[in-house]
Amino acid sequence: MSNDAPVIAYLFTTFPKSTETFLQREIIAMRARGVSLRIYSLWGGGGTFRGYPVRRFPKWRLLTLLWLIPMEAWRRPEVLKQLLRGLMGRRAPSWLNFWENMLGAGFACVYAREFRRDPPALIHAAWAGAPATAAWLLWRIDGHRFSSGAHAYDLYEHGGDWWLREKLEHAAFVHTSTEMGRQTLIERGLGADKVLCIRRGLERLPACKPLRLSRLPLHLVCVARLVEKKGLDHQMRIYAALRAAGVAFEARIIGEGPQRAELEQLAGKLGVAAQVTFCGHLPHHEVQAQLDWADVLLHTGVIAPSGDRDGLPNVIPEAMAVGVLVVTSPAAATTEAITDMVTGLVAPATSYEAWVTALRRLSVDDGLAEALRAAAHRWVAENFDAHKNAGRLLARFQQETKQAAS
Repeated sequence: MSNDAPVIAYLFTTFPKSTETFLQREIIAMRARGVSLRIYSLWGGGGTFRGYPVRRFPKWRLLTLLWLIPMEAWRRPEVLKQLLRGLMGRRAPSWLNFWENMLGAGFACVYAREFRRDPPALIHAAWAGAPATAAWLLWRIDGHRFSSGAHAYDLYEHGGDWWLREKLEHAAFVHTSTEMGRQTLIERGLGADKVLCIRRGLERLPACKPLRLSRLPLHLVCVARLVEKKGLDHQMRIYAALRAAGVAFEARIIGEGPQRAELEQLAGKLGVAAQVTFCGHLPHHEVQAQLDWADVLLHTGVIAPSGDRDGLPNVIPEAMAVGVLVVTSPAAATTEAITDMVTGLVAPATSYEAWVTALRRLSVDDGLAEALRAAAHRWVAENFDAHKNAGRLLARFQQETKQAAS
C-alpha cells in the first residue's frame, strides 16, 4: 500500500506484550506490506515497536470523562440510553470483564474527538473485550467502521465477554484464529459470512532440527501460563506415571502464573521434583533455545471451571516447525493442528497411562517420530505463515475500507 493508503487504527489491550508474539507478528507482517497503522494500547504497553509508535492510553485522561460524557451524551443521547439499559439489564460475568468494558468505553469517550478530527478508514480491535468495546462505541458515536478479533478468553471465560454479541454483530467482520472459535461465534448468532478463520503464523519457517538418535532420557518441555486451563496438575501426574513406569525423562516448564507454588509442591509430593524444572517466564529467544533442547512438547490443556480454554496455543505450531514432537490433549482447538498419528499424538489429559504409552513410543520409535515431524512441518508451512495469513486479513481490510470510501 502507498503512503497515502487508508489508515487502519489498531486497538490492543496491551501492546507489545511479551506473551503475545502472535500479535506482534501480525503487525510486522502488516508493516512489511506497507499498511499505514495507528496503534493504540489501552492498558500498559506503549512506546515503540520495531521503531513504530504505539500510543498508550494515559489513565489520568479518564478524569476528563467528567465533562466528556455529558458532551457526548448531548450529541448522541440514544447511545447513552443504550449503555444504561445494558448496564442495568444484565450482570457482568466477572469484575475483571466489567472493568475491561469500562476501560474500552472510557477510551472511546476520551478519543472520540481525535477520531472525529482524523478518522481512520477502519478501526480494528484485536480482542473482543476492551478493544472491541472501544471500537463499537466509536461506531455508535460517530459511525466509524470497525472490525474485531475474538479468540479464546474473550469467547469462553465465564461464558464470554459481557457485550459480545451486541458488539460483534455490528462489526464489518470478526477475525478468529481457529475453526473452533469460528463455530462458537456462529452459534452465538453471528452470520457465517462475517466470521473469518485466519490463523496466526511465523515470520519465517525454520529448518527442522535433526531427531536425537537416543531420546533417553526423554527431553520434555511445556510452555504455558501456570493457570487452570493448562491442566498442569495432570501434567505432574503424567510425570509421576512416567517415573513409575521406568521411563527416564527430564522436564522443563516455561511460564509463570498463580499456580506455580501449588505445582511445585505437587511435584515434590509426587516424587518428581528432581526431574521437573520450573523455569519461570523466559524471553522468546530463550524459549526457542528450550525447543532446540526438547524432544517432545506437552500440552495438557483442559476446560477450566470458568469455561476458559485455549484456542490453538502458538507454541504448538512453533514446536512443530522446528521438529519438536507434540503430544496434546484434545481440549479446545489443538487438534486442528495435531491429528493423532499424523502430525502428533493425542491423549486425554486425565489418561495418564495413555500419555506414558505415547511418550515411551516416541522415545524409541524413530520411524514414527520422523513421519510425525515431517507431516507437522508441512502443516505449519501450509497453514501458519504470518505473511500469507496477514495478506488474507489485509485483503479483508482493503475490502472494508473501499466500502467505507464508496
